[in-house]
Amino acid sequence: MRKIISTFIFAALLLLAHQAKATQFIDGMEDVPLPDGMAQITQDDFSFGNEETRLLEAHLTEIRSSKKSKYPKITFSKIGNFYQESLPQLGWIYQGNRGNNLLFYRDGETLEVVRESVSPLIVRITVKTKP
Repeated sequence: MRKIISTFIFAALLLLAHQAKATQFIDGMEDVPLPDGMAQITQDDFSFGNEETRLLEAHLTEIRSSKKSKYPKITFSKIGNFYQESLPQLGWIYQGNRGNNLLFYRDGETLEVVRESVSPLIVRITVKTKP
């Protein structure tokens, strides 16, 4: 009986430890995760909407304060891979890419991931109701 209880407690602790490293989401976009090594530029955010439509825009930049940063260099390709893996888990369907743009669709909305700048890497995320 003690082994069962000990095993149960150990499993619960592992689950809690895993949940402690929860995914962060972009402010204002509760269904769009923020990649590790990226930070939101909140002063550039844009939001407009009502019951029928919405238009949200957020800008992200890489976190690299020095060459000894704990975050490795991030490329737009890595960002693209991150969103192609994570967004389908949240119901977004990958529609393809056009150059430096990745396109997703879900429930009458489009989500676009665009590379705005290479150095530093700046990425724009736009969610809008599809007309």
